[in-house]
Amino acid sequence: MNKPRIIGLTGSIGMGKSTVAAMFEAAGVPVFDADAEVRGMQGPEGELIDAIEAAFPGSTGSEGVKREALGAQVFADKAALARLEALIHPAVGKKRKAFLFEHADKPMVVFDIPLLFEKGGLEAVDTVVVVSAPADAQRERVLARPGMTEQKFEHILSLQVPDAEKRARADYVIDTGRSLAETGEEVAALIARLEQGQ
Repeated sequence: MNKPRIIGLTGSIGMGKSTVAAMFEAAGVPVFDADAEVRGMQGPEGELIDAIEAAFPGSTGSEGVKREALGAQVFADKAALARLEALIHPAVGKKRKAFLFEHADKPMVVFDIPLLFEKGGLEAVDTVVVVSAPADAQRERVLARPGMTEQKFEHILSLQVPDAEKRARADYVIDTGRSLAETGEEVAALIARLEQGQ
C-alpha cells in the first residue's frame, strides 16, 4: 500500500510556522498539529486530565490543565518534565497513527512538530521543511505576544536548536521574512515540487 510522503514542518518560536502550516492546509494538504492535539487532550474533559492530575496533584481543574500550576511543577525540574512527557508523547503518537490511517490515500501529509530537532522524531518524517525569518523579525513577533518578556524569549531560544543549524539540516527552507503573498507563493511552489517527487 502506498503511504503519503510525510513532511516534517518545524521552526523556532516566532518564525511563522503556524502560518505556513495553514497555507499547506489551505492547499489541501492534511496537517497534523501536535500542539493542538496536546491542547485538546489537556483541555476540559481531555483524555489526559486524570493521568496528569494523578502525577501532578493540583495541576488541573474544570477548565482542564492549569498551565501555570503545571508549569510550576515541571519548570526547572527535568525529572518531572520527563514524567509529563511520558504521559503526553505516547498519546500524541496514537493520534498521529490514526491521522495517517485516515489520510493514507493522500500523496503527502504534514506533521507540524515545533521541536522536531530538539525532541526527536526525524525518523518518522521523509522530508524536513524549516520555516525561518531574520532574527530581528522573529524578535519583534515574539515580543509582541501577550505576557512575553525579553527574559522569557531568551530562555525559550536557549532551549531551541539555533535557526542557522535548523536551516542547514533542512531539506527545504520557507522564508517568512517577506510578505504573506510571497511566502504563499513559495509554499505553493514547494508543494508542486514535492508532488512531483522531488
